[in-house]
Amino acid sequence: MAYGDTHVLHGIDLDIHRGEVFALLGPNGAGKTTTVEILEGFRQRSAGEVRVLGSDPERGDDAWRGRIGLVLQSWRDHRRWRVAELLTHFAMYYPDPRDPAELLALVGLTEQADQRVERLSGGQRRRLDVALGIVGRPELLFLDEPTTGFDPQARHEFHVLVERLARDEGVTVLLTTHDLVEAERLADRIAMLVNGRIRACGTPSELARRAAAQAEVRWTADDGTPRRERTEDPSQLVWELHRDAGGPIADLEVRRPTLEDTYLHMVHRKADGADGADGTDVVVDREAPAV
Repeated sequence: MAYGDTHVLHGIDLDIHRGEVFALLGPNGAGKTTTVEILEGFRQRSAGEVRVLGSDPERGDDAWRGRIGLVLQSWRDHRRWRVAELLTHFAMYYPDPRDPAELLALVGLTEQADQRVERLSGGQRRRLDVALGIVGRPELLFLDEPTTGFDPQARHEFHVLVERLARDEGVTVLLTTHDLVEAERLADRIAMLVNGRIRACGTPSELARRAAAQAEVRWTADDGTPRRERTEDPSQLVWELHRDAGGPIADLEVRRPTLEDTYLHMVHRKADGADGADGTDVVVDREAPAV
């Protein structure tokens, strides 16, 4: 994908499967928004093949759009509508919408049902954004920084909602977030997008194992000196320390690579090669995945 002479995406190759929660991570400017806008049909790609729910987003019709839900980073419209009225209005566009009253309860806005949208707090507006995104019972839900402005309780409730949508209703979720804890909790798989390329893709545990940062073992030597050593095999090192000490090891601590280690490594890596394959410029549909 290019804007004039500036290339934003370079050979992205991804499959996202039905019923999967898939997180797309990356620093600002990595190409996340461009990727998602192409998948949503809001931006034309400059090359490559894209299939979303079996169709090319550039030619998606009303029936196709009725199968997807969007929760964008921010909305600035509908300010004078009342919350329940707005949900009821949006529900009219779908063949099998959720009941607006039940949806308000689901996102914690029952008490704000008669309040104007412009009077909502930032967190309440974000909850309304989520409600609007799922009112039509989408098969595929795009969540762009969905918990911005949420307090810890609201974030927890939202995570439970996403897990329920995926587990109980089979909704496919594509999530973009800067919150690594959120990605690790919600996502079945995570792709790390850096400088327009997919640098890594896998489950959170798989990505952690791929981190260049090795496990770190810390302990206190017999003379009281704090010691630490990095190793790819912490179990072997701990066994050797125990053997050499002939007994317990003081202050032993093993710190394994985390998703954050992986993310920071990928963001700062200067290698020229990409983990994603060259060939297409966006997302490829191979065996009828959701995306």
